[in-house]
Amino acid sequence: MGQTSRPFRSVLYIPASKERALEKAKSLPVDAIIFDLEDAVAPAEKEAARDLLVQTLKAQDFGPRYRIVRINGAGTPWHDADLDAFAKSGADAILLPKVGSAEDVEKASESVTAPTKIWAMMETPQGIMNAAGIAAAPGIEGFVMGTNDLAKDLGARTRSAMMVSLQMCLLAARANDLVCVDGVFNAFKDEDGLSEECLDGRNLGMDGKTLIHPAQIAIANSVFAPSADEADLARRQIAAYDDAISQGEAVAVVDGKIVENLHVETAKRLLAQVEAIAKIEETA
Repeated sequence: MGQTSRPFRSVLYIPASKERALEKAKSLPVDAIIFDLEDAVAPAEKEAARDLLVQTLKAQDFGPRYRIVRINGAGTPWHDADLDAFAKSGADAILLPKVGSAEDVEKASESVTAPTKIWAMMETPQGIMNAAGIAAAPGIEGFVMGTNDLAKDLGARTRSAMMVSLQMCLLAARANDLVCVDGVFNAFKDEDGLSEECLDGRNLGMDGKTLIHPAQIAIANSVFAPSADEADLARRQIAAYDDAISQGEAVAVVDGKIVENLHVETAKRLLAQVEAIAKIEETA
């Protein structure tokens, strides 16, 4: 599912304990929502938040927005009940925090049934080192980069210090056809900084950006969406290549650059994403 036509440009964390935030999420122009039962919920509110989220997902329509539930981690008092509550219905995917090995995913997959998928938070040094095995585990669909926790564990002070970790996870995700979503940008009022980091993530190959505030959605959606110029180039590449093939040629030339089959595959995927985004915007 990596580089899928289904967009994951913007993936917003929503505290599962906040009824008002859950209600507002239904109208936000976001591609996916992470309903958070872990970091965003105080220990005393965990069980009530779980119950609220179960009822909300049963009763409320979130339209085309992909619904991901981040449960509490294995070894916590709430993990088993969280997993049981969402493993069979109510969400499109369950997000496991602090995944360290393929065994963490395999154990969860014993409870999770289709069509619900498993996503993994990649936020520890152990998890990064085991990224290839985690990406190949059964039932897994996506990675979410947990750059705040990763920076803490590494002692890293800059994003560039985590670049190897980001690339290792992206490589593992692409090798197994997974979605890979970049970590959060904490200064939610810094639009220029967010734009720069979103562009950096897109240039790396990330599918989108996790967000901590609705004010960040528009920028993420814009940066991670194909531009009008990119869509136009994709259409011209496909047309030129089809014309070349009809004339017995194996390559075409567009804007002075060679176009081969691999470029056409990328162009078709880009146009499929343009179409998927248009459908989401129509129904959101």
